[in-house]
Amino acid sequence: MALSVSSEHKGRVLTTHHLDTRLLHIGSAPFDPETGTAPVSLPSMRTSTVRFENLAALDRAMTRRLAGERAITYGRSGMDTHRALEDVFMQLEGGSYCVLAPSGMAAINIAFLGLLKTGDHVLVSDCVYGPVRNLDRALLQGFGISVTYFSAERDDIAQLVQPNTKMIYVESPGSLLYEMLDMPALASQAKAHGLILTTDNTWGSGYIYRPLMLGADVSIVAGTKYISGHSDVMLGAVIVKDQKLAARIHSAQYAMGNSVSADDAWLALRGVKTMAVRMPQHARNALEVCKFLDTQPEVLQIYHPAWHKDAGHSLWQRDCTGSNGMLSIELNCTPEAAKPFVDALELFGIGFSWGGFESLVQWVEPGTLSSHQHWKHHEHALIRLHIGLESVDDLIADLKQALAKIKK
Repeated sequence: MALSVSSEHKGRVLTTHHLDTRLLHIGSAPFDPETGTAPVSLPSMRTSTVRFENLAALDRAMTRRLAGERAITYGRSGMDTHRALEDVFMQLEGGSYCVLAPSGMAAINIAFLGLLKTGDHVLVSDCVYGPVRNLDRALLQGFGISVTYFSAERDDIAQLVQPNTKMIYVESPGSLLYEMLDMPALASQAKAHGLILTTDNTWGSGYIYRPLMLGADVSIVAGTKYISGHSDVMLGAVIVKDQKLAARIHSAQYAMGNSVSADDAWLALRGVKTMAVRMPQHARNALEVCKFLDTQPEVLQIYHPAWHKDAGHSLWQRDCTGSNGMLSIELNCTPEAAKPFVDALELFGIGFSWGGFESLVQWVEPGTLSSHQHWKHHEHALIRLHIGLESVDDLIADLKQALAKIKK
């Protein structure tokens, strides 16, 4: 079944202009044919039920749906507000089809359960978002889907592929340590073995990193982060290139009954309008913080691919067009001794998310990195920072006073 995308928001602006311009114009409300007026932004179109003028209209919609088009027949799949947001993700990622999900984790579920079945095997890079391992334990094992975790930097994929291997699942840069993976090389290996290459691209969000353009087949984004940018939305998306994969992803999303609030879709559309100014500022602030941290004796290593001393910097230069506010630091102390540092921070909220306007800190539980082959310093503390949009001078001053609180 071929799935096609029907949208009222496409036009010359979406095909001939820079991405920054396209993001501003997706979701513009159409003009009223009688008054010739329109609001700037498409309203949040909430509904549970879709009414049809007559049975002929219902028949046309169902015919289109059976033909693979995303015809609107019921509120669960969304209306114009949702279609505009799907267009945003496709423009960002360079994909041909998109489904929305109520969270990034829900989007990951759609990809795994839509592309794999009982008896299948999947290779998962050990640097992925931690809750993927919980998905493995809680669902995949019960469904008879087996997982092998591997280091994309060190392991030979050809030696790990089994006769029932169907997919490679990675995240680049990796979670917590932000190691850059060689996506084109992974894509080449996946193609050689007839495997689907799926990646979590929340870090790049399609704006600074585009794995579909580097050979990946499926890209997953938590719109909770930089897409919305204001820490007030839970949102996910799965974007694909191939129409055959699109049919499978669509079928899984529809079967699971996932639904995204129209208001959340609207908030994400609003947030993405400022993405082109927010992300570069996060990146500038982060690099200034890296420069400061590099001078501090308490800091042993900085994990941030845009930082020139990072191990993955050359891959970042090759494959990315920018960076963001995420970085981690290895401290010259035990994890327990680093707790006073975290508690002393005044401008960094303690929290698990990121991608909003505010700065955040996470004390990384030592056990979190126990199966991560890239982490060899279990006696040291790892602290994750999201560098927000506050004055970078204020953030540096806050970090400086907090570093002095580390127990010697």
